[in-house]
Amino acid sequence: QVQLVESGGGSVQAGGSLRLSCAASARPFSSYVMGWYRQAPGKERALVATIMSGGSANYADSVKGRFTISRDNAKNTIYLQMNSLKPEDTAVYYCSCRRNGLTYNYWGQGTQVTVSS
Repeated sequence: QVQLVESGGGSVQAGGSLRLSCAASARPFSSYVMGWYRQAPGKERALVATIMSGGSANYADSVKGRFTISRDNAKNTIYLQMNSLKPEDTAVYYCSCRRNGLTYNYWGQGTQVTVSS
């Protein structure tokens, strides 16, 4: 069973920044695709960004140029640096991981991000 623990959420004004972290028990960590998703009230959970073990990343169009996903394979941790935050970024942010070649996703408990105008 893989455990994911997110941290770093909070409240910020529009234009501000936050950095989320996710520590994973997945081993070997480098064998997992890691990602961030978010779910706003009344909406479905949606992809924010994913990152492969080698560092290649994929972003939702809505966050390109503002958010940066990264991973530290030595610390079994991923990060999401969020800059120029907008009120529409308000959501619960979930860390996720999936072993390479498989389809099952593990999820963290989520962390709330609130952006006020």
